[in-house]
Amino acid sequence: MSSSYDKFQKRRLISSYFSVVLSIFLVLFLAGFLGLFVINSKKISNHFKEEIPMTVFFKTEATDSVLNAFKEELKTAHFVKNSLFVSKEDAAKAHTKDLGEDFVSFLGVNPLQNSFDLHLNADYIVKDSITKIEHRLKKNEFISDIGYDMILVNLVNDNIENVSFWILIASGVFGLIAVLLINSSMRLSIHSNRFIIKTMQMVGATKSFIRKPFIWRSIVLGLIGSVLAVIMLIATVLYLNDLYPNLGILDDQLMIGLVLLSVLASGILITWISTFFATQRFLNLRTDDLY
Repeated sequence: MSSSYDKFQKRRLISSYFSVVLSIFLVLFLAGFLGLFVINSKKISNHFKEEIPMTVFFKTEATDSVLNAFKEELKTAHFVKNSLFVSKEDAAKAHTKDLGEDFVSFLGVNPLQNSFDLHLNADYIVKDSITKIEHRLKKNEFISDIGYDMILVNLVNDNIENVSFWILIASGVFGLIAVLLINSSMRLSIHSNRFIIKTMQMVGATKSFIRKPFIWRSIVLGLIGSVLAVIMLIATVLYLNDLYPNLGILDDQLMIGLVLLSVLASGILITWISTFFATQRFLNLRTDDLY
């Protein structure tokens, strides 16, 4: 009978430890993931901005030397991330593929123009900067037109500002939730040992002596949960970096390291503080209040 009860208590204890570790792991993983998202939010927004093209069309009288001179000019332009020359022949082939018929043969002439597709650096994807760039490029007398989606530019910038604002709020709220959930898990774990705490106190053990094993156990559980969260975060970062190599997620290794270190420290610190105050609460309770 005693053996069955001991086995039951052991399973109950293991289940309690597992629940605490799982809670710490999930909460810290989500908090860490949000932290990584925050430090990479600028890169993500820049990536979307730099995908918006600006197309520069040249007049038919523009010679190869004019086009080559413009190409060399773009290489030294600080606002250009990359550029691609699209000849009118290549443009005709692309349109023929999209339309499913050879419109050049039908018209008897290629009405398209030589052009350059420009992708600007993210800092210049704002209304004022794009307008200045447009005016600068149009000083070239061989440029016939410049096309870009200003509505999309404004939409992207407005949405990025809104998203950044709500991410900051969500980070603060989620950080508070993380602390409360881990604290709740540790308090429940200590609650199941409240009679042991009171028994040790009644036989003369000091408060610090009683707290010490509970604090060390909670630190170990917090360390296990936070280490698992760090491992999962590293795996997630590596996976996302392989999936979206253009974002350069691993470029800022110092900030990533600080986030991972913060997750590890949070798991230890929060469990230590929660256990300290939880044991202190039961140490100060009267025996009748334990029921």
